[in-house]
Amino acid sequence: MDIGWIGLGDMGSVIVPRLLDAGHRVTGWNRTEAKAEPLLERGMAWGTSPRDVAAASEIVFSIVTDGAAVRAVALGDDGIVAGLAPDAVYLDMSTIDPDVSREVASVFAGNGLVMVDAPISGSPITVGQGSASTMVGGDRAAYERVEPVLYDIGSRVSYIGPSGTAAQMKVAINLTLIVEMVAFCESVALAEKGGVDRAVAVDAMLKSVVASPVMGYRGPFILDMPETPLADVTLQQKDMVLALEVARRQGSAAPLGAAANELLNACRGLGIDHRDFVTVFDVYRMMGGLS
Repeated sequence: MDIGWIGLGDMGSVIVPRLLDAGHRVTGWNRTEAKAEPLLERGMAWGTSPRDVAAASEIVFSIVTDGAAVRAVALGDDGIVAGLAPDAVYLDMSTIDPDVSREVASVFAGNGLVMVDAPISGSPITVGQGSASTMVGGDRAAYERVEPVLYDIGSRVSYIGPSGTAAQMKVAINLTLIVEMVAFCESVALAEKGGVDRAVAVDAMLKSVVASPVMGYRGPFILDMPETPLADVTLQQKDMVLALEVARRQGSAAPLGAAANELLNACRGLGIDHRDFVTVFDVYRMMGGLS
């Protein structure tokens, strides 16, 4: 198929090669063209604007930082809405407020076009493994049309419900992800404080009943922090603040999320927020007097 891709950051840059390898023709756009160079060398075409990309595509994806960025690439004279054909589908894979997703979908519907929220749950690592999951909210017929392409991206695909529900689900999942990893850091610090070697504690946790996929690839960061984070504290805290805001607006209790967010705040106060957010472990080490 002719596929458009808006946003060639950490996730877009690993998803597009999977689509190319599956035989699709991909036209991409990114605010910084230099990020596209490796993909252009692999055969991706370049669009001069989101509108240009949409005009060349049967399916258009976007994965950008936040709701403001989605509005910027989707709406306006040079946005996706201005170039998308009536029989094409726009999927936004960004992690954004479900209300913003519904707002953008409403604008597309008002123009006789289809936009669905289709956030991806995973990391560049799981995308590369083909095990990332995609959730879709919105028109069911549009979902059924794009489902085969979503399986080219990852092995798990789910239809969640009406517009905005997939975005809501992604916010909930990311809350769990952050709380889970903060709890992992807390547990390893507790074990180490009691005399267990840190590497042994990490290994035991990853072999235990509490182990999970995200612990499997992120837990070892406690022992060897990568120079390039999968998601630094600032980026991950954006998702937690979003979850807390959605919870506040809905009247949903999120005490564990609020506590985890305070640990992320501590990382910022200590000036270690440029690291992967598993650096929360260093906060526990300092509080526990571990060298």
